[in-house]
Amino acid sequence: MNIFMAAFLGLIQGLTEFLPVSSSGHLSILQNLFKLDYAESEHLLFDVLLHVGTLAAVFVFYWKDIRTMVKDTVGFIAGNTNDSGEQGRFKPSVRMVFLIIIATLPLVVVLPFMDSIERLAGNTPFISFALIVTGLLVYISGKLAEGRKTEKTSTVLDAVIVGAAQAVATIPGLSRSGTTITVGLSRGYKREFAVRFSFLLSVPAILGSTVVTLIKAISAGINWANVPAYLVGMLIAGVVGYFALVFLKKLVMSGDAFSKFAYYCWGIGILSLIISLFV
Repeated sequence: MNIFMAAFLGLIQGLTEFLPVSSSGHLSILQNLFKLDYAESEHLLFDVLLHVGTLAAVFVFYWKDIRTMVKDTVGFIAGNTNDSGEQGRFKPSVRMVFLIIIATLPLVVVLPFMDSIERLAGNTPFISFALIVTGLLVYISGKLAEGRKTEKTSTVLDAVIVGAAQAVATIPGLSRSGTTITVGLSRGYKREFAVRFSFLLSVPAILGSTVVTLIKAISAGINWANVPAYLVGMLIAGVVGYFALVFLKKLVMSGDAFSKFAYYCWGIGILSLIISLFV
């Protein structure tokens, strides 16, 4: 893999990982229609580094939230007292950690089926239909009224349902962010909280995927000659991913503008479906 191809795929990953257009769907379509060698075993390390780049974008963007969540959760476990002398106070940040843990559990259910799910990446017509479904979900999100729920009032059932949506979105072509944000809004989440919960929820999911893929990459062997190109792709994925987060947050707050991504998903889905019939 040359540096230009790595940079291009890093750009695609950074843009599509967070925008509601499905990064897995885009990368699979590029591979299938243009015969790219991105998914070959020798490039598994590149897949790991791309996810490291986008994960770093989440950490930078939500650094204050993550730092507070870690600090307060450690204090809660240790039974530290707060300024009022109360011990083990259940702060909103600690409740957020609890909700994220609950919402991550549905991913365990799909683990036995991951090989079958990953094989769908080679089926361009299926991915095309999944992108059309993603467009429908994103379109619906713009029609939903903003709720009032935050980490203070979100229930365990809300977290389970949003987590189940994330598990379903492991299917190539379904956008993780589009699915979880839409489902969160349908559960009465405030728009800002729906975005924040969606992307903080992505941290354990991306970490788990990264560890699994890294093990596969080490087993398959690493072509060290490609590492410089991989690092370029990782850097671009991280930088572009950060600005994609900034952009997405503004769009979701406006509601209707976020739903405009539906037309893009429908267009790409229909176009890739037509092209796949002739390639």
